Amino acid sequence: MVSDNFAKSAALTLDRSESDWPRTINVIPAGVQTFSKMPLQHVDGVAPKYIARSKGSKAWDVDGNEYIDFMSGLGPVILGHADEVVNRAVFSAMENGMSPSLPSPLETELSEKLVELIPCAEMVRFGKNGSDVTSAAIRAARALTGRDKIAICGYHGWQDWYIGTTPRNKGVPKAVQELSLKFNYNEIESLNKLLAEHDGEIAAVILEPVNFFEPENEFLEKVRDAAHAAGALLIFDEIITGFRIGMGGAQKYYGVTPDLACFGKAMANGFPISAVVGKREYMKVFEDIFFSFTFGGETASIAAALTTIDAMEQRGTIEHIRAMGIRLMSGYSAIVDKLGCGEMTRMIGFPWWPEYLFFDIDGSPSREIQSLFQQEIVRRGVLTRAGMMISGAHQKADIDKTLHVFEEALTVVFEAVRNGMVLDLLDGEVIQPVIRKVD
Repeated sequence: MVSDNFAKSAALTLDRSESDWPRTINVIPAGVQTFSKMPLQHVDGVAPKYIARSKGSKAWDVDGNEYIDFMSGLGPVILGHADEVVNRAVFSAMENGMSPSLPSPLETELSEKLVELIPCAEMVRFGKNGSDVTSAAIRAARALTGRDKIAICGYHGWQDWYIGTTPRNKGVPKAVQELSLKFNYNEIESLNKLLAEHDGEIAAVILEPVNFFEPENEFLEKVRDAAHAAGALLIFDEIITGFRIGMGGAQKYYGVTPDLACFGKAMANGFPISAVVGKREYMKVFEDIFFSFTFGGETASIAAALTTIDAMEQRGTIEHIRAMGIRLMSGYSAIVDKLGCGEMTRMIGFPWWPEYLFFDIDGSPSREIQSLFQQEIVRRGVLTRAGMMISGAHQKADIDKTLHVFEEALTVVFEAVRNGMVLDLLDGEVIQPVIRKVD
């Protein structure tokens, strides 16, 4: 007899979402501007394909369904969607012209603020996306050292020098792919091996200073020392950690200062801006290398960044996010203990970026089980991927409602796993990773 715990949630009304999709994919390849927003990043056929409106911690799809939004625009929304203070600053900047014909004083003001906050920052250049500034840092390192090869650890954007190292590397020349060499996080031996094998050839060591796991055994200090001993620059990719782990980024939090660093995402509460910052002796090379584009000084995003940083300091946003994250992570662990499903799932990461994981009976990661969980939570009004981005707008009521949804969903999923019915209960497509081999 089927248990009542198999009473999965009712399907959402997604009539417009589904009916509009053929129109979208007719004119937009894959239907999206960002792979991480593809339908297959959720349970296709179950989750919405469009968001019509977002405010604070909430989002509404084109069919009017409401969600607590833990995607936060893939991370940039740090204060909450459509923050009124930030929006007013943007409107004011727009009234004075978004693309002035000469530099705006706002550029200097924001640069000075970043220099004040970020340990390695003595000079600053702006971009629009994370990929802009990670690639700028790599070009600078190559120019400064006269070397071509890069040691990489983590995700660094869509440009050839990084994405060529992944399975999704179509269109990247093999000669370019061979210039980027991967090492493993928390395994200093893997970096030392690369540096020895390519002695005198490595221009830079670039890594995400922290992701879902703490640096162990002074890993960041050892990376810094190894890079410098090899004559390479150390670059921190703080696109995610910047203004989320702390106002000065992971480098201030862990006390390890790189030569160059890249910031973006949460810097402007969703407005498009990024920054490469670093020591003056290295940043001066930007006077010679070509890193120049029309919208680098676009004033609306710069005003948004200045206002966002000020608002975060005034509101204690970092501390609030940490408190909400602790509440979420401890609550998830309590639910797992209550249900006795610790072999199936756990939450890892940090309060500023927790991630839930699901495992098969043999302990291997399971997209099928994760997909059933995400089906159950989205139908109950929680929109997220495995990595959850908490914002300053998320309140205790949001976290508590989310935990209630998680408990209901985990109850369904746990019984489905025990009875071998995971795929039977899944009403859409299994979630697929973005970085994968494509035909």
